[in-house]
Amino acid sequence: MSPKPQTCSTLSLPPCRPREKDALGAAHPKPSDAVYAMHSTAILRGQKTVEIIHNGLSYRLQATRLGKLILTK
Repeated sequence: MSPKPQTCSTLSLPPCRPREKDALGAAHPKPSDAVYAMHSTAILRGQKTVEIIHNGLSYRLQATRLGKLILTK
C-alpha cells in the first residue's frame, strides 16, 4: 500500500527566498518583479513524481534518472 499523497493543506515546505545576485553582481529586482528560488528536493520530497494543481488544472512534475525535470499537463 503506497503512502497517501500530501495535499496543499498538509504539505509544509520551507519558505521561498529571493534569488541572490547573479554572477555579474546585478541588483535584486524590485519586490513586484521578484523571482523566488526553491530546491527541487523541497518540492519532490524524495519522490520521483509530484502533482501540481495550477488554475484548477493538474500538472505532473517528474525527475528523470539523469536528474532533469519534466513538467507535463
